[in-house]
Amino acid sequence: MIKKLLFAAMIILVLGACSNNNEDDMGNKESGNDEMKMEENDGTEGNDEMEGMDHGEMNHSGSGEVPEGLETAADPMNPVGSKAIINAGHMPGMKGAEATISGAYDTVVYTVTYTPTTGGKEVKNHKWVIHQELKDAGEEPYKKGDRVVLEADHMKGMKGAEAVIESAEETTVYMVDYMPTDGGEEVKNHKWVTEEELSTVE
Repeated sequence: MIKKLLFAAMIILVLGACSNNNEDDMGNKESGNDEMKMEENDGTEGNDEMEGMDHGEMNHSGSGEVPEGLETAADPMNPVGSKAIINAGHMPGMKGAEATISGAYDTVVYTVTYTPTTGGKEVKNHKWVIHQELKDAGEEPYKKGDRVVLEADHMKGMKGAEAVIESAEETTVYMVDYMPTDGGEEVKNHKWVTEEELSTVE
């Protein structure tokens, strides 16, 4: 009888140990899966961030200083001090925000593609750089495909980078102050928003 009890106890102990090992193995496997998922998510999010780096890493607020030679718009659709709704989504919390116009200028605006001087992924179709923010810019506007050097400092690694002009348009550009719709801090003297990216507040 005693032998049978001891045998039964040994079987219980062995089964218990096996069960614990299986749980540990499962736990490790589950942990490993979680780590893999995190790595995959990190990779995806990283790509999204890199794609959005174009404007997500912009200096949201500016000093209000403008490049030399930039002409104040004589009769802008949105005069300085007026209110407008921003229809562009250059940065989080920008689209749909009510802005106060802090500057209006007539110039040529460009979208550009460039590789930051600090390294990293190429920034494609950055909006916007104006004619006066290009190194050694002459009187004539650049056209699609032209290579230029950026003097703008909207983002880290932008100033001094070689860029390719993707588009060019003569229009009025605005410097604006606004409160982001996502609850962030007020943005002051943001450069630049084009006339087409604003809706007048009635």
